[in-house]
Amino acid sequence: MSQPALEEPSAGCGCGAAVKFDGATPAYRRILWSVIAINALAFVALAGGAWLQGSAALGANALDFLADSATYAISLWAIGRSTRVRAGAALLKGASLGLLAAFILGFAIWRAVSGAPPEGAVISGLGLLGFVANGVAALLLVRHREGDANVRSVWLCTRNDLIESLVVAAAGGLVWITASRWPDLIAGVILALVFLQSAWAIIRQSRQELRQGS
Repeated sequence: MSQPALEEPSAGCGCGAAVKFDGATPAYRRILWSVIAINALAFVALAGGAWLQGSAALGANALDFLADSATYAISLWAIGRSTRVRAGAALLKGASLGLLAAFILGFAIWRAVSGAPPEGAVISGLGLLGFVANGVAALLLVRHREGDANVRSVWLCTRNDLIESLVVAAAGGLVWITASRWPDLIAGVILALVFLQSAWAIIRQSRQELRQGS
């Protein structure tokens, strides 16, 4: 999957060099605070639904909202620090995203051999709620989707959440139609793969920036 350009022209240098947006603006900090609050509230709503329904897809969605709240907080802390610190923070987020993907995959496999199908209407409703929350976050962040590894990891997490919420809502509809748990489990596997792809993209850019910082 091709990656978009991560650099933008430098405004203060006549040498034609390029710089990467590092998020060190008051506006971007305010956006991150808003996005952290959105993700924390969405986690509470979806975690309750996942616990009551035993849904792999909802569980994946809820855990991702929680992880995003933490990673956005790390991103906020790293803004304005050295290139190595920002890249190191992004590397940590990429690794945690990979671990989250592994956990979701394991949970989906466990659900495949145990438990009754969850309630499809509840999954779809909460999936759509997650989509609305992610849509608001994406609108706030879309102007800052390119930048250094720290900034880019924030956008990739938000993009994943949009995909995730649609997959969860679709899985709920299929569970309701088929009265089977398999659509929910397949959705969990798909989401795990999406998380793994993003984790690799974040880790790869972080390592490149760490080498450049050295």
